[in-house]
Amino acid sequence: MPVKNRLRVLRAEREWSQQDLAERLEVSRQSVNAIETGKYDPSLPLAFRIADVFDLAIEEIFLRDAG
Repeated sequence: MPVKNRLRVLRAEREWSQQDLAERLEVSRQSVNAIETGKYDPSLPLAFRIADVFDLAIEEIFLRDAG
């Protein structure tokens, strides 16, 4: 089961497009879209890069499913 995340909300708060975020992460825009829509869980190194880009802890971006 994919991990829930706040990527879309955090990106929108900064007025970044998926392409803007992809460039910051050095991944494709399609990868950003797949992570946002829950079709793909990022590797641990990529999750750390995402946290660094947003200056947040991984736990503030990726949410444990309570169910």
